[in-house]
Amino acid sequence: MKKIVAFIMAVAMSLALVACGGESASDMEAIKAKGEMVIGYTVYEPMNYTDENGIFTGFDTELAIAVCKKLGVTPKFVEINWDTKEVELNAGSIDCVWNGMTITEERQANMEITNPYVVNAQVVVMLADKEYNNTTDLAGKNVCAEQGSAGQSTIEADEGLKQANYIPKTVQTDCLMEVAAGTCDAAVLDITLANAMIGEGTDYANLAIKDQLAEEFYGVAFRKGSDAAAATNAAFEALIADGTMAALAEKYSLTLAE
Repeated sequence: MKKIVAFIMAVAMSLALVACGGESASDMEAIKAKGEMVIGYTVYEPMNYTDENGIFTGFDTELAIAVCKKLGVTPKFVEINWDTKEVELNAGSIDCVWNGMTITEERQANMEITNPYVVNAQVVVMLADKEYNNTTDLAGKNVCAEQGSAGQSTIEADEGLKQANYIPKTVQTDCLMEVAAGTCDAAVLDITLANAMIGEGTDYANLAIKDQLAEEFYGVAFRKGSDAAAATNAAFEALIADGTMAALAEKYSLTLAE
């Protein structure tokens, strides 16, 4: 009887070791085995959006397609809730977050992030005809930003913006609507989005950038410890070398990280 029990326990331990080994298997191997990289994104022009012809495009969209081609897999784009991106990543419902994500120390501690590939900055957007000197002008005013974004972090860190009434929004484009409608006095958001969506010839011709605040960098986030980040970095290097990254940056009026 003791031998039988010992045998059962040994089998159970072996199965447990196999299971553990499966869990620690290479992310890149798993991605290649299924033949696709599941990319989490939100609608964010000029990074990931649908153009006037109904085509899903953008700098990050085109870059992800080019990287996946280098890696020998197909990109699968899945729209996510930005506020729960890390939950979806850790749950395995997506392989990465690729959507103009600002690199921060906190995110680097919790996720495996690629080398920076685009330079960004947070800007203050207001109605073009409104007077503005600095962020202290917004004390007591309604200022919106995407919840969980670098815009929110900038508001919380800036001495002037701390004194404003922070209005959280689901996506950055909602912030533009609020300011255009006059329900918010200002928005703090990415310069990459502001340059693409406001000013003459856009739907927000009455909005303007009034101030540029913290400079930052975009990176692609994978699960902590994932080797897919290093594989993506290698693809980045190849796409820089052949001019693809520079061509995309010029097409979408972005600045590549050095």
